[in-house]
Amino acid sequence: MAEHQVLDHVDQYLRLGREYDCSDVHLPTGFPPAWRRFGQLLPIWDDHEPLTAEETEKLVRSFLEEREWTRLQEKGDVDFAYANDEGRFRASVVKQRLGYDMVFRIINTQIRSMEEINLPIDSIVPLTRYQNGLILVTGSVGSGKSTTLAALVDFINKDREDHILTLEDPIEYVFESKNSHVNQREVHLHTDSFAKALRGALREDPDVIMVGEMRDLETIQLALTAAETGHLVLGTLHTGNAPRTLDRVLDVFPVDQRGQIRIMVSESLRGILSQQLLPKASGDGRVMALELLVNTPAVANCIREGKTYMLPGVMQTGKNVGMLTMDESLRNLYVKGQITQEEALFRAEDKTQMLSFFES
Repeated sequence: MAEHQVLDHVDQYLRLGREYDCSDVHLPTGFPPAWRRFGQLLPIWDDHEPLTAEETEKLVRSFLEEREWTRLQEKGDVDFAYANDEGRFRASVVKQRLGYDMVFRIINTQIRSMEEINLPIDSIVPLTRYQNGLILVTGSVGSGKSTTLAALVDFINKDREDHILTLEDPIEYVFESKNSHVNQREVHLHTDSFAKALRGALREDPDVIMVGEMRDLETIQLALTAAETGHLVLGTLHTGNAPRTLDRVLDVFPVDQRGQIRIMVSESLRGILSQQLLPKASGDGRVMALELLVNTPAVANCIREGKTYMLPGVMQTGKNVGMLTMDESLRNLYVKGQITQEEALFRAEDKTQMLSFFES
């Protein structure tokens, strides 16, 4: 491409992103086209001019349908699943001071199994076999939550003969019904909100419900109710570890309800998987660090009494049921040579302990 002329259609950028194994493609106004590879945001071409407001508007119009364009004009932002010949993408378009910004998350349409993403199968399979309760997958944006959730749903789809309902914004992985019957609903396309979809879900006789994101009081409340009334609920939250996840769930409720909610959570929680994706020491890709909390009588007791700060200690003594703290996971990855010492220390919860581990 001579002096990098701006491509006519977003599909051309997305093709490049897929070809070079990127997780995201960014097309912002006032900045050159960029992509995220192995966790790093870099310009696609070093000497590309910043995109102008006219160029990004042209690109936005190249792929938005009338319905999305209208919503973008009314609300100022739009998120949806975009599919082309290259595959599926989670698209986000926002209006900002200079013009439009587009970000595409490249969805790997191949659902990966629990083995492929190195989940501790012996500890996680028992969680997926409960008839009711709540399993939470947590981590920051881009930490692989969707991939893990898809692996869990795919396992349940083969392992059980049940009705699985997914509520997503937008639908990322497409599940074919195997031994179970899978229904997928997209927020904004098939329903107005997660809360509305969840309320409707309880009338559709599902056994397993996957909630793409538990982001507000109403959704969390409905998910807890569903988990209590005989459904296995899988959900995600943007929190870093198990204690913070529980605090986040409890903090959305009014103070006078928290005692009752603590009891509900202590009874319905099955487990929490918290994860981060870290750059490999070899520089070619990323590796997952995983914390796993399994609900035991000791864990339930901490939750009921509001003593989530005691959970790390409880987790260290719960290795026999597969519990693992984030710091232990980081140490294991460092010992195997998969991540650097700097990375392990940077991500550690208890930095003093991590330092003494390196010095020992």
